[in-house]
Amino acid sequence: MSTRNLDALLAPKAIALIGASNREGAVGAVIARNLLRGGFGGALMMVNPRETKIDGALAYKSVDDLPQTPDLAVIATPAPTVPGLIEQLGARGCRAAIVISAGLNHDEREAMFAAARPRLMRIVGPNCLGLLSPRNGVNASFSHLAPLKGDIAFLTQSGAIATSIIDWANGRGIGFSHIVSLGDMSDVDFGDLLDYLALDASTRAILLYIENATHARKFMSAARIAARAKPVIVVKSGRGEAGARAAASHTGALAGSDIVYEAAFRRAGMLRVKELRELFDAAETLASGMRPLGERLSIVTNGGGLGVMAVDALEEKGLKLAPLPEALRVALDAALPAAWSHNNPIDILGDAHGDRYAAALDALAKDGAEDAVLVMNCPTGVADNIEAAAVVLQAHARNPRLPMLACWMGEATAAKARKHFAEAHIPSFDTPEEAVNAFVNLVEYARNQAALLETPPASPERLGAAREEARALIKQVLAENRLLLTEFEAKRVLALYGVPVVETLIVKSPQEAAQAAAGLKPPFALKILSREITHKTDVGGVALGLADADAVKDAAERMLKTVAKARPDARIDGFTLQPMIRRPHAQELILGMSEDATFGPIILFGQGGIAAEVVADRVVGLPPLNAPLARGMIARTRIAKLLGGYRDRPPADLDAVANALVAIADLVIDIPEIAELDVNPLLADEDGVIALDARIVVKASSTAADARLAIRPYPKELTAQVKLPDGASFRIRAIEPSDANAIMEMARRTKPEHLRLRFHGTLREVSREHAARLTQIDYDREMALVAAEADGALAGVARLVIDPDFDVAEYAIIVRSDTQGHGLGRLLLSQLLDYARQRGVERVWGDVLPENTQMLALARELGATSAPNGHGMRTEFSLR
Repeated sequence: MSTRNLDALLAPKAIALIGASNREGAVGAVIARNLLRGGFGGALMMVNPRETKIDGALAYKSVDDLPQTPDLAVIATPAPTVPGLIEQLGARGCRAAIVISAGLNHDEREAMFAAARPRLMRIVGPNCLGLLSPRNGVNASFSHLAPLKGDIAFLTQSGAIATSIIDWANGRGIGFSHIVSLGDMSDVDFGDLLDYLALDASTRAILLYIENATHARKFMSAARIAARAKPVIVVKSGRGEAGARAAASHTGALAGSDIVYEAAFRRAGMLRVKELRELFDAAETLASGMRPLGERLSIVTNGGGLGVMAVDALEEKGLKLAPLPEALRVALDAALPAAWSHNNPIDILGDAHGDRYAAALDALAKDGAEDAVLVMNCPTGVADNIEAAAVVLQAHARNPRLPMLACWMGEATAAKARKHFAEAHIPSFDTPEEAVNAFVNLVEYARNQAALLETPPASPERLGAAREEARALIKQVLAENRLLLTEFEAKRVLALYGVPVVETLIVKSPQEAAQAAAGLKPPFALKILSREITHKTDVGGVALGLADADAVKDAAERMLKTVAKARPDARIDGFTLQPMIRRPHAQELILGMSEDATFGPIILFGQGGIAAEVVADRVVGLPPLNAPLARGMIARTRIAKLLGGYRDRPPADLDAVANALVAIADLVIDIPEIAELDVNPLLADEDGVIALDARIVVKASSTAADARLAIRPYPKELTAQVKLPDGASFRIRAIEPSDANAIMEMARRTKPEHLRLRFHGTLREVSREHAARLTQIDYDREMALVAAEADGALAGVARLVIDPDFDVAEYAIIVRSDTQGHGLGRLLLSQLLDYARQRGVERVWGDVLPENTQMLALARELGATSAPNGHGMRTEFSLR
């Protein structure tokens, strides 16, 4: 389930507390007091079999005695009583419950769900603090404080974190729309609430404290949808191994690797911060609407020391100062005292009044080269910092396009200035480090949002025959009851997917090895060939730099003895022989794949070679990948600087590296039997890449190719060539990110009236950003079928958006003006409805303007009903 009945949780009309108490200090007493004093405008009903009143409110003996059915029930009773209470509440028609109780055993949990599931009753918890919804006057928790009203939602697995955050936020005047303590997440989880809050008008930003995620695909789909609508900022605990173990024991679930969560958050367009305090700083900064124009920072300060501290913080985060162009330097020379710093940071000196701040900011704005500016002030006895703040605000009003952050040092004299900045929606910070960190967060958020809306060219289609050969090879390995491909087999699979591999020969004996060497160019590399040995170097199974055939034979004979001593149980199939690759400028890389317990298959990239594990320079990404996402992975490693070239070494071919990463991701998507994969080393230089060694582990799999992925890949199976009755031919396929330009061109070739009928309003053109949002979709929850002409131009688009519960979906369709009237709309809508049936959708609806008579007629012809809905006609298809 997802958002079903969450309105009963977050906006209830009637609440019952089961386990209400008058005993001082009891959880039931604290929750009762919070509910009664929270300002809730609906019915509040207390249940306690031994009391007639709870804190002055009438108490009822049992659920059956309640005078009305509660939308939401809060249960604070011993664990063994919970399943029976859920059964009684469900029978009454209650739609949601918060189970505060801890200690439910496995059987009690199963009984609880067995009672809730048939009635679609939603459960938060067990083992949670509860729910606080200040905007609705709901405090169904045992928190020691009530939060202020605001527009930030906070979702957390830890009740202790929730109460600490409320305490901290109250002291700083920060308010909330909702706070939900999820506890053990037996039912309602992060994905459910992200789906709901994405459309919640009272929530401006969503903050998460995560120990582990569940249902990875649902989480990723919901997170990507929410992150497109508003800032989503996350703190993930358990970053180190000990912390991850603590998180696992805390929540009763296995926490996945932190590096994998990092990749998931980035791919979903969320911003990850390291500390709880950063959650609110980042939320306020992002919610201000300020977005840097790039990744370089200009600094204006009246204190040189402050500037140095800011620069140190910036460099530690891997970002750079903006250079001062000569024209800007001349302008500043004319406006500032001769002793100004003549560089960035722009030190306007300690005696600076507001006029110097104004001159510096106006010059920066006029130059137009600054991505963002940080304005700093330290209090002095010769200048008024409040006056300086006022002038800065005036300069910002004159130059609103210049992204600006402020840092007014001090406390007693700075508070008023910070208040003025807050009123003007200029992010303001107490220290240079906090201000720089805010800028870094803005940059990181922009990167993640760009990745979320990426419109790269489509990856080249893999040849069907090559894919089938790779599948057949792996099927044969499994038929032989093997789980490990030989090096030769692994390299063949990589070559079929376009990854360059070194020429490799299989030989059976030392004599064969010597004979084969005569036909290759020395020096040689000789490796043991065994289906049972994974790491050949560890058992003496690798010999490098062999000069001639005799050296090859001698090395092979020694290797047999060494390996037999190290692994007497291993079956030896022979050797692989290959020429040594001499690429002196190449960097050794590692590419790999493994399966995460939470997010499924992950793709690894980093510095390779025998010290790869020690160096630990690596990142991971989630498939599917494209070239820009792959290059983003590369950029986040330390070896990326070496790949960029230095001294006499030219830059490596990064496109070739990225293509290899994309190929690995494609391979993992196409063949679910692949459980692990390592390419180490992959040499990369200016001439491209080549894999010297490879290892692939397989396992039998009965799942669909894409079922194990956290992000549903591009649905190639929907592609088909069709011909209309008049002979016009189109390629019907799912929309791709690379279709953004084609969508814009299609809109330009469509009459304004037809655009109005589709978008229900005047639309002169589709902007690049709008086109990106239309083409960069989550294929699990959305689908857009396009009809492409031979030249790639789009003639029509049919779109489906499936609700989180996968039973209802909304459709929309548009056909380019010059291709209307030939049956293309009928074809697209029919195929869209077929797709909805395949996904298990029961109802498909769409709003159609009354004057769109052609669309209304088509919908009725295909079986839809229609009825007025206040602003048009609601058409609906029943697919059951």
